[in-house]
Amino acid sequence: MKVRVKNILVISGTVTGLTLSLLVPLHAQQQAPAKQAAKDLKATREIKVISSAGARALADACTAWAEQNKQVVAMAILDWGGNLIESHAMEGAPMNAIDTALLKAKSALRWRRPTSETNKMVRSGENLAPTFMHDFPQPGALPIVVDGQVIGAMGVSGADGEKCAQAAMDAVFSAKAASSVR
Repeated sequence: MKVRVKNILVISGTVTGLTLSLLVPLHAQQQAPAKQAAKDLKATREIKVISSAGARALADACTAWAEQNKQVVAMAILDWGGNLIESHAMEGAPMNAIDTALLKAKSALRWRRPTSETNKMVRSGENLAPTFMHDFPQPGALPIVVDGQVIGAMGVSGADGEKCAQAAMDAVFSAKAASSVR
């Protein structure tokens, strides 16, 4: 049997052409959902950020609440990324009070809940992660939630920390701020 090279090239060219003509629409079909997904994808999101003025107002409101209730406190206010925005210690606050308030605020921010709730979880044995994650699950801090977004946290050391933080949030954000503690 004699095979002609020219015929083989024509047949292989036809097979290659058919294969490519089948693959091109298949590739286009696979690309359509990807293009739609890319079109629907939000590459960015809008987040609320607590301002320096807002953090200072929280510190002032907490201080006013503490003075009215004859308590001495220290506080730390963090933004949504855990950056310290404001801290304040009232006259007579213990030396470690701001550090304690900062640790509490970080824990409230990480767990997105009041530290009193995290404390209950740890004490009951329900969740021990906060202890080995080097958190400070002691009552006294709240996440700052505005329009459903956690925009930061406020930790208060001394006396009724969560009540002081909630009073400050209520005073500064009115109906916009929410927390689990009332």
